[in-house]
Amino acid sequence: MAFLDDQELSTAIRNAVSPAWSVRAAAGRWLARSDRIDEATGVVHRLLLDVQDTAVTQETALALLERKDTVGLRCVLLARSCASETWTAEEIQAALDCDPDWMTTEGADRLIEQYRELAADQDVGVRDEAQRLLARLRPREEWARASEAAGRG
Repeated sequence: MAFLDDQELSTAIRNAVSPAWSVRAAAGRWLARSDRIDEATGVVHRLLLDVQDTAVTQETALALLERKDTVGLRCVLLARSCASETWTAEEIQAALDCDPDWMTTEGADRLIEQYRELAADQDVGVRDEAQRLLARLRPREEWARASEAAGRG
């Protein structure tokens, strides 16, 4: 996690509106990794939904997921729920699907636990995205049992 002082935080927020995609992407990385992310959530959200270049979306999403905490994952899920542009939604989904933590049991267990926590989030968008992703993770046997039970009910 990056510890930003007031000047660094102000610079990153100012760079988030740069006409250069690379400057916006760097700002997204800095803010996403910052210990002061709560002071810049609106800016981070805007960078995740950058309509000019999906590289900004990608870099910001990856940096948020690298935090390995619920705060970063929540930001990504919220943006995924709000993404109106197909390419932006796909870029965010790719970051979620390709998170390297899925490659280890410990990382996958942590992510699943975070999804479960966020499946009860107050924000309906975050909650729906977490529930959607959890549903994709259920084994086929669970799907079959759930289908049978629904058919009986």
